[in-house]
Amino acid sequence: MVHEKINVVIEYINAVKTRCTYNAAAEALGITAQALKKQLGEPRPEVSWFVSPSSGDPTRYANSDKHPELYRTTRIITSAKVLKRNLDL
Repeated sequence: MVHEKINVVIEYINAVKTRCTYNAAAEALGITAQALKKQLGEPRPEVSWFVSPSSGDPTRYANSDKHPELYRTTRIITSAKVLKRNLDL
């Protein structure tokens, strides 16, 4: 069930092309940020949208693993409420 919800969040983040903090996504999913990072698996562009709140960058990603449009906006989703509202989680 959580894995399906994670896929919904990944699809949404890729559709809106907006970075989202690990904490906001994890809270919306009802899991820890560490559990989310584990579920996301290996670094790849489609999950590079999940970022650290302090740096605005994905944790331990090479530039080649980042989505080419990662920095197209300075906006970062930092609230689980946004995801819960927009995705009905």
